[in-house]
Amino acid sequence: MFPSTTLSLSNHLTTSASAIPEPKPKPTQPSSLSAQTNEATSDPESEPQLRKLKVGKLHKVQLTRAIRSTGKLDRQVHRTATALEVNRSVYSEGRESPESPPAAVGGGEEMVGAKSIYMVSDGTGWTAEHSVQAALGQFDHCLVDRACPVNTHMFSGIGDVEQLMEIVKQAAREGAMLAYTLADPSLAQSAKQACEIWDIPSTDILGPITEAIATHLGVSPSGLPRGAPGRTSHLTEEYFRRIDAIEFTIKQDDGALPQNLHKADFILAGVSRTGKTPLSTYLAHEGYKVANVPIVMGVQVPKTLFEVDPEKVFCLTINPVVLQTIRRARAKNLGFSDEVRSNYSEMDYVREELEYASRIFVQNPIWPVIEVTGKAIEETAAVILRLYNDPKTKCVMPRISKRY
Repeated sequence: MFPSTTLSLSNHLTTSASAIPEPKPKPTQPSSLSAQTNEATSDPESEPQLRKLKVGKLHKVQLTRAIRSTGKLDRQVHRTATALEVNRSVYSEGRESPESPPAAVGGGEEMVGAKSIYMVSDGTGWTAEHSVQAALGQFDHCLVDRACPVNTHMFSGIGDVEQLMEIVKQAAREGAMLAYTLADPSLAQSAKQACEIWDIPSTDILGPITEAIATHLGVSPSGLPRGAPGRTSHLTEEYFRRIDAIEFTIKQDDGALPQNLHKADFILAGVSRTGKTPLSTYLAHEGYKVANVPIVMGVQVPKTLFEVDPEKVFCLTINPVVLQTIRRARAKNLGFSDEVRSNYSEMDYVREELEYASRIFVQNPIWPVIEVTGKAIEETAAVILRLYNDPKTKCVMPRISKRY
């Protein structure tokens, strides 16, 4: 297996190649299967033991032999074996032992037999996580029915070679793929070389785009992760503008304070359960002040909605069958009475309310109407930003522009 790495970060910065551990020679094979099994259980320096599984003795022997010789597990054994248990002993200062990699952040239990993807970052891991999620979206056709199940594991805040090598060791044990966003070029190079030595599939998410921008600008990158000393503080004017936008959007939710509609960057209008609130929140996190106005049959729409700049108003509509399904689930969760539930989620009422909203939209032709059926919040937000920015930029193709 991998020997423990004892390099300091200063040595690592001098030469990344020295940070890559040399693989140990394979141990001498015992004369019998029983001798090998006894050695695996009696050696205190042996690798962490596997979780107890109901597999045959031959599979156990094959698994032990493969792990101790750093060889790849055969396909049949790999599918039945779960990940190796990690030694979670802790330093007196509260740090984890160097024999165990930093704890991965994940949600839910692992799927047995699934392929693992390790995401490693020297920052928050946001870029790595969203890049992997975007790529996994291309495999929905086999992920949905579990034909190719995947477990992802996030390791964030990795700042030295020792931590990185422990993660590489664990990835080699599990047969995992490594996707990393490491701003420090020498740390990224160490990850690349270690993965090449141990035949671990890997991809550098941040490196290629950083190098391309450096070439384009003619300026060398800082090599510092976000939040590191020397990087620009997050408490910039843009940061506080985003906080103001979030606070404004919360106060303007669900038609509250209609007298403030003129202060909003965007105004979302639509019937109940078309996603106005989550969409408003998403746009607020992007730095836009958003108000949303519900359209309810029999309730007068605020007059101020027709007095503001019409280019700020965006209307949301949805397929009635989908809306009925959403409303039924909502009514059940809120414990509505049968009478209220029938008025809220019955198809006739749903259609009438959508038609009522449509008549209001038609009376204001400048307001764009966006179909949100089957769209993620991010997709709808992108449509709004393109529609809002296009008339201002007067480009041949719509685009969303930002200044840094």
